Amino acid sequence: MKSYVAQRLGIAILTLVGMSIVIFALLRLAPGDIVDILFSTAGYVNESEKQAILKELGMDRPYWVQYLDWMRQIVTGNLGKSYRYDIPAWDVIRPLVPVTIELAVLSIIVAVVLGVPTGVISAVRQDTTLDYALRVFSLAGLSMPSFWLGMVIILGMVSWLGWIPPLTYVKPTDNFKAHVIQFALPALAVGYRSSALIMRITRSSLLEVMREDYIRTAWAKGQAGRVVIWRHALKNAILPVVTVIGIEFAFLIGGLVVTEQVFNLNGIGQLFVQSVSRNDFTLIQGMVMLIAAFYVLVNLAIDLLYAVFDPRIRYGT
Repeated sequence: MKSYVAQRLGIAILTLVGMSIVIFALLRLAPGDIVDILFSTAGYVNESEKQAILKELGMDRPYWVQYLDWMRQIVTGNLGKSYRYDIPAWDVIRPLVPVTIELAVLSIIVAVVLGVPTGVISAVRQDTTLDYALRVFSLAGLSMPSFWLGMVIILGMVSWLGWIPPLTYVKPTDNFKAHVIQFALPALAVGYRSSALIMRITRSSLLEVMREDYIRTAWAKGQAGRVVIWRHALKNAILPVVTVIGIEFAFLIGGLVVTEQVFNLNGIGQLFVQSVSRNDFTLIQGMVMLIAAFYVLVNLAIDLLYAVFDPRIRYGT
């Protein structure tokens, strides 16, 4: 197990290094920088002052020097200094992380609660009216973007109930009920989309397992249907489902940009949009690297969970 984890961590580090190179290069290829924005806002360009700011921000040095300096900061736990806010990037990102994580966790809970049971029912009732209805339900979830569904939910509540969700972020300590309602709506919108994918994977994997000989043997022994389905079939069909759940959760951490904008949640997604519009390279780099590291760690956790769900899997010592 230790050697396997060490090997995967080594691969993860190489992946993050490659990601850092791509992120750094793409941001430098984008037109304009924070200095150009500052001077265009002021309405004049003074070359001597511009060069002084470039030197102060370290942007007058060669790109490879800037990259190595950025990597040195990351290794020491420093994501750099935000050009826009003039404070460490982590100090800007840290207060917003709980908002995005809370929304992602609630969304994945909704997705699992909806997706796994409906996938099991659809597989057990294959080619029945209920199966077709559930497949249409899942196809609709895959076809509708979560932010669009969120806007439909808001418009529907305004039109039918004359009520609109809170327009500003409400802390749970200030008003717990309003906080729950504020997060429940986007969680339902995002979770429905993810549940559709989980439902289809669960159905496909379960149908494949139910054709195995040991399932036929369990039926022939007269075991109860719920025991055969939930204890034998689903237990052996769960690995692809766990993979999808983990990947969806990692995706949600960095994929809630538009949803946070629609529901006006002050999370990483909203900060990302603001940073892009302001060309705050350091802040963008920090957020993308943070999301990439989270994604890699989630994939490692999924691989380790395989041994928990399937005792036949053993990793090298």
